[in-house]
Amino acid sequence: MGASIYFADESGIRSDHRAGTTWAPCGVTPVVEATGRRFGLNTISVVDSQGGFRFMIHEGTVTAEVFREFLQRLMHAAKNPILLVVDGHPVHKWKEVNEFVEEQEGQLTLAYLPPYSPPLNPDERVWGWLKSRVARKGPMNKIESKQVVLSSLRFQKLPHIVQSFFRRPDCQYATC
Repeated sequence: MGASIYFADESGIRSDHRAGTTWAPCGVTPVVEATGRRFGLNTISVVDSQGGFRFMIHEGTVTAEVFREFLQRLMHAAKNPILLVVDGHPVHKWKEVNEFVEEQEGQLTLAYLPPYSPPLNPDERVWGWLKSRVARKGPMNKIESKQVVLSSLRFQKLPHIVQSFFRRPDCQYATC
C-alpha cells in the first residue's frame, strides 16, 4: 500500500492579533474592542489533499517533545506509512524527533521543504483561516481563546475547505 502524504506546520495564536477590516462612518475613528491582556496558544496541524486534517493545541512553546507527542498521535491513527512534509523549523530536526522517526521503522518519513518557502505548504493556509476567525470573535481570556480555536478547527467536518488549500496555484503540485 502507498504512503499517506501530509503537510505539517505550527503557529501561535495570540490575543492581540487583529485580522481583517472594520468600518465606521466617515470622519469617525473605528474602535476595536480588546482586553489589553496578552495570552496565546500554539497549534500544530497536518493536512492532506483529500481533505484530511489533524491538529493539536499546546499551551507553551512547541518543543521537540511536543512535536514528538503530535507525531505519536498521528502514527496512532495511521493505516498506511506516512510521508510528512515539514518546513525547516529546528524542532523538526532535533535528536528526539529523529529518534522517534527511526523507531517507526519506515512507517514515518519526514521530507523537508526548501528554506523560506511557506507558499509551498498548504497547511500554512490553515493559520490564515484560523486567525481571522479568532480575531473576529475577540476572546477575552485564554479559556475563551481555546474554545474559539477548537470550534474553528473543526475541519474534519469541512474537508472541502482543506482541499481548497491545495487548489492555490503554488500548492497544486501537492494534489495526488
